[in-house]
Amino acid sequence: VQLQASGGGLVQAGGSLRLSCAASGRTFSSYVMGWFRQAPGKEREFVAVISVSGGVTYYADSVKGRFTISRGNAKNTVYLQMNSLKPEDTAVYYCAADPRELYRGTDYYADGYDYWGQGTQVTVSS
Repeated sequence: VQLQASGGGLVQAGGSLRLSCAASGRTFSSYVMGWFRQAPGKEREFVAVISVSGGVTYYADSVKGRFTISRGNAKNTVYLQMNSLKPEDTAVYYCAADPRELYRGTDYYADGYDYWGQGTQVTVSS
C-alpha cells in the first residue's frame, strides 16, 4: 500500500482544514487507518484511528470533539476533518495503514503501522 497525504496549509486559530490520504492497492478496505502528527522537537503522536469498516473510531484526548476521522473505501481514501484548530495543532500530519483490525495497545503507537504517507504540514496561527 502506498499512501499520499494532502490538504495541509496555513489557517488561523478557530479555522478548519480537511486532510485526505489516498491509498493505492486493492486491499485498502482491509487495513486499519490512522493519523499521527509530529511537531518540531517532539515525538510523533497519535491523533485518530478508524476501523476497517469505518464504524469504530478513537481519538487522542487533545483532539476529541474537534477532529473527525472517516474513510471512503470505494475511493481508497481516509479523511481527517479538523475544526476549531489551535496553535498547538501545528505539526506535520501523517497517515498510516496496517493490514489488521483495531487492536488496543497497538493503534495508538507509530510502530503499530507498517505503511506511512509522506506527511502534510498544518500550521495554525494565533
